[in-house]
Amino acid sequence: EDPSLERHFKGHRDAVTSVDFSLNKKQLASGSMDSCLMIWSMKPQMRAYRFVGHKDAVMCVQFSPSGHLVASGSRDKTVRLWIPSLKGESTVFKAHTATVRSVNFSSDGQSIVTASDDKTVKVWTVHRQKFLFSLSQHINWVRCARFSPDGRLIVSSSDDKTVKLWDKTSRECIHSFCEHAGFVNHVDFHPSGTCIAAAGTDSTVKLWDVRMNRLLQHYQGNSVVNSLSFHPSGNYLVTASNDSTLKILDLLEGRLLYTLHGHQGPATCVAFSRSGDLFASGGSDEQVMVWKTNFDADYGDALKTQKSGSTVDGSHHTGSEMDSGIHHKKTKTQDSGRNHEQQEVEASLANTLEHIMGQLDVLTQTVSILEQRLTLTEDKLKECLENQQKIIQNKTN
Repeated sequence: EDPSLERHFKGHRDAVTSVDFSLNKKQLASGSMDSCLMIWSMKPQMRAYRFVGHKDAVMCVQFSPSGHLVASGSRDKTVRLWIPSLKGESTVFKAHTATVRSVNFSSDGQSIVTASDDKTVKVWTVHRQKFLFSLSQHINWVRCARFSPDGRLIVSSSDDKTVKLWDKTSRECIHSFCEHAGFVNHVDFHPSGTCIAAAGTDSTVKLWDVRMNRLLQHYQGNSVVNSLSFHPSGNYLVTASNDSTLKILDLLEGRLLYTLHGHQGPATCVAFSRSGDLFASGGSDEQVMVWKTNFDADYGDALKTQKSGSTVDGSHHTGSEMDSGIHHKKTKTQDSGRNHEQQEVEASLANTLEHIMGQLDVLTQTVSILEQRLTLTEDKLKECLENQQKIIQNKTN
């Protein structure tokens, strides 16, 4: 089945800027230019809560990992933490000196990272609501900032056309990706933490490996990309664009899978639920839509594969094993250009390398996430082959 529209929420009085699901999928939060935060219940006939407090447009919303809090950032320069209940109480964080465009909880729920037009990225503690530190190397508005799944890195994207990778502990910029031709609207980490995806006004979506700092995939669209979200399996990416469409990209095949039309006017934001069976989108048309993912896939298997595919002890999955979690559909969009010989070569290469790659963490997930990119750098291959020679010599001695 194709993705299908499940629910339709109307209540905002201006463009929707941000959407996010709670952990249990019972609630959906949305922010809007109307200065309100809405919490929608996924149960039919349950009323929505409208939270008032921000003095200007709400630019971003996110549930905490536990779902007990919602954070929002606004054009009024503040960040608020809400308890998503009837009372709608909130506490205010003030440190930015301009519009706050992005808010994101660390996976342990202890910290928040925010990005602002004051050109800084700021990190805060949730419980004491204390401002910790600023990262300030961007030279224009910062549109988005996200923690890595393990909380050790922060990635940020800016109107200075760069994506920057930061070490949270040393607070230093480790790398700047400068390949975008336009502003970078949105960035996020792959669930494995090994790569990032960035969306830009140059109509592109780019994926980079954050260990080797190299471009892995590049999707060229025909309209500004405002937002993106990884499926929890790590195998798909959904994007929202100015041409009113949502697009689902298949990262294993490296191609466009679906184009969805629902919004009138720009699609401004999009987010998968934590389990991946739903995704929500918002648009300039003031509407929030919830879609059933309906991929021809068994999520349980896909997620199990993903988890085991990214273990730290060095055990890993080859591309062909990774594939078994997801049954690919050849869709209307375009057929995969990869032939069987290529796949066989890749599979055999993966198998040959599997025994000697135990500790080569750098290569582990590149193989499991993007099986077709077994174009590993020569020196790594040389290293592998040398290791193999040593193993053979040790055996014969």
